[in-house]
Amino acid sequence: MISPTQSPFRPDRPDLDASRQRVPHRATPSQPNGITGDSVTFLRTQLAEQPEVRPEVVERARALAADPDYPSIEIVQRIAEQILGAPDLSEVE
Repeated sequence: MISPTQSPFRPDRPDLDASRQRVPHRATPSQPNGITGDSVTFLRTQLAEQPEVRPEVVERARALAADPDYPSIEIVQRIAEQILGAPDLSEVE
């Protein structure tokens, strides 16, 4: 069984080397939201370098879909409790 603490959307990526590690972008005083032309260019470049299909993620998804114990009943119950406990935003005036 795959551990419920492992995210199927964030697999280990040992194939990433130090040159491709993400560096957090810091906002400049002139642009408080942190979006600059340079950061947009950087993000587009990084996105273009990513494969459209990541076989390791597809394989992990297949493994999770085939695992009858995923997600565990405890996880399903916790999510159900969170949904039931969340405010109904359609009733907010």
